[in-house]
Amino acid sequence: MELGMVGLGRMGGNMSRRLMRQNHKMFVWDASPAAVQSLAKEGATGASTLADMVRAMKTPRAVWIMLPAGAITDATMTELSQLLTSGDTVIDGGNSYYLDDLRHAEELGKKGIHFVDCGTSGGVWGLERGYCLMMGGEKDVVQRLDPIFRSLAPGRGSLEPTPHRENRKSSTAELGYLHCGPVGSGHFVKMVHNGIEYGLMQAYAEGFQILKQVSGDNIPASRRYELDLADVAEVWRRGSVVASWLLDLTAGSLAKSPDLGEYSGYVADSGEGRWTILAAIEENVPATVLSHALYNRFRSREEHAYADKMLSAMRAGFGGHVEQKTPDHKK
Repeated sequence: MELGMVGLGRMGGNMSRRLMRQNHKMFVWDASPAAVQSLAKEGATGASTLADMVRAMKTPRAVWIMLPAGAITDATMTELSQLLTSGDTVIDGGNSYYLDDLRHAEELGKKGIHFVDCGTSGGVWGLERGYCLMMGGEKDVVQRLDPIFRSLAPGRGSLEPTPHRENRKSSTAELGYLHCGPVGSGHFVKMVHNGIEYGLMQAYAEGFQILKQVSGDNIPASRRYELDLADVAEVWRRGSVVASWLLDLTAGSLAKSPDLGEYSGYVADSGEGRWTILAAIEENVPATVLSHALYNRFRSREEHAYADKMLSAMRAGFGGHVEQKTPDHKK
């Protein structure tokens, strides 16, 4: 299929590469000419402007936006609404707020342009591993774009099928992508996914800080343990019930630098954690773990603990997130 990709950063660039590897024809544009030129050298059709990219594509067009949520996505959506025509489709694969999806779908719908929201998980590893995709939108539109989603997704791989799913053979969930429902549902599912991610990361971070500080002076000498945290993480990866990709990343970070000295412990949040808590409040759900994880990120910006450095290491591992440097940051 043909697909236009707007935004060629850590995610958009590698998604374009993965699609080209599976013989999809990519049209690409980014505010950075260097990013466009890089993809063009690999086989994509680069464009110097968004309008040029749209003009080069055949109708009905599908354009994927992979940009930060908020103002830049809003502005790009507005520009596309003036360039695309009835029957075309815009896919927002960024981490947009699901309520914004409803507004975007309404605005584009006035011109007959379809809208699909797509929560995308996979980070900097997605090129090789594939991306977990959660889509919201009209069923027939999502089905028409199935070759794109199928190519981006991980597929079944070596993961054993979940027992008792024999009556769900029509579902694509086992392939790593899922049409969740109407517009907004894809980003809603991804929002909660990221809220859970905050909680999982916080649990690992707090646990490893407990392991680290058992050697401290405030612990009686007879009960102090000098634990090798890199080895603890490694043994937990093998047969433990807490094994996970996040633990894999933690083990790698600890093997490289046990004290995590390259991190300040200033932990950012990208919005989804906050939105998950707002949804929990609206639904009267006591999301105590997820709330604590979010508030701890706020606290980390005032005082930095070892656990905070571990959170930063995990974020760098799966998403390539770079810490915001603070005055007391030490290399």
